[in-house]
Order: sequence, then structure tokens, then C-alpha cells
Amino acid sequence: MKINIGRLVNFHGVQGEVKVLSDSDFTEERFAPGSEVEIKDGNYVIDSHRTHKNFHMLKFRGVTNLDQVEHLKGADLMQEDDAVEIELAENEFHYQEIIGLDVMIEGTLEKIGQVTDIFETGANDVWVVRGGREYMIPYIEDVVKEVDLENSRIIISPMEGMLE
Repeated sequence: MKINIGRLVNFHGVQGEVKVLSDSDFTEERFAPGSEVEIKDGNYVIDSHRTHKNFHMLKFRGVTNLDQVEHLKGADLMQEDDAVEIELAENEFHYQEIIGLDVMIEGTLEKIGQVTDIFETGANDVWVVRGGREYMIPYIEDVVKEVDLENSRIIISPMEGMLE
């Protein structure tokens, strides 16, 4: 199964380097040189990867100028979900496992929304939850009490003021 790992948002220079906004976890592995991605209806092999600000800068094998990739602007980068073997530690999940899960409050099981996006902040991930409004839920032990993939839900114990 193919998953979306990012979007080609712009270019850097005239030699065909592309600027990608990631929608994926484990970006170092997914964007590693030698990895293959599908963009529109073509396959590209990553030749080099670096980060610049909040973007992933990729150079594809055989691409030597901007004209060869200009038509890809705005397109999604797709990759086989099992293209990269990643051993997950306990309480680690792939983004696609978390996005779409219902978020409920511990004790009452009141649903506040669904996870729609995930941001990496360095210290911990932050889950964007949309329901009646938008909430930013930090993925930390004090807040996230249970991730129940089998029942498609996450149980949280919100910190004071978090849901106001």
C-alpha cells in the first residue's frame, strides 16, 4: 500500500533540487539516498537529502536541471508503506496509525474529535485534534493515557486549560 510521505512545494536553485514538506514519520529513513518515491505517475530515486529550515531538500538520481522536475510542483510524494523497515519501540506508532483515531477524555469517554495531523516539535510530537474546535494535544505520558488501535481511539487526561 502506498502512503503519502510529503508534498513537493518548491525548488531550490536551477539544478533540480526540490523542496518537500513532509507528511511522514521517520523522515531520515524515508528520504535516505537510494529510497524510491512516486510523484504523479513517475518513480524517482533519491540521490541526496538534507534539511533546510522546516523543509526536506531532495535531489533525484538523473535530474540535473529544474526543467526536469518543474511539472511536479504541488504533487504528493508517495512511497510503499513497507519500503523502509523501522523497528518501533513501545508506545511508538506510525503517523498513519494515529491520524484518524477518535480522541476521548479519560473517565467520561467524551469524544473531543479526531487526530488530523501530527507535528514534530523536537521535545515531543503534538497531535492536532479536530472536533467542535481544534486542540493541540502533546504526545506525553501525563496526557496520553492509552492508544487503542484495536478500537480506533486514544484516551487522554487533559492538563488544566488544555481544552478551553
